Amino acid sequence: MYARDIRVNSPLEAVVVEQALAMVREMKRVADAAPDGQVLDQAETVAVAQGRELTRKSLEAVLNDQAAEVEKKGRRAGRARAASRVNTGGVTRARSSRRLAR
Repeated sequence: MYARDIRVNSPLEAVVVEQALAMVREMKRVADAAPDGQVLDQAETVAVAQGRELTRKSLEAVLNDQAAEVEKKGRRAGRARAASRVNTGGVTRARSSRRLAR
């Protein structure tokens, strides 16, 4: 076993590092068990599937962490900007003429 100190700055980073290590270990296990000629195909299948899952979980964790920080601090003071009037007015109605029909 190769020992190495890895320093993380938050529990969020620790979770991502643990998940990445689990992914690499699974790819190695699959590659070692694959028959000749199928190593790349099987390892790549695991890499793509678990890579997407790692990315999804990492993004979810980062966004949840950010949301928790915002909730702790509270909302920023100040007015919220609205979109331009054209976008907020809804459907434009045709104007009627004030002239009476004869």
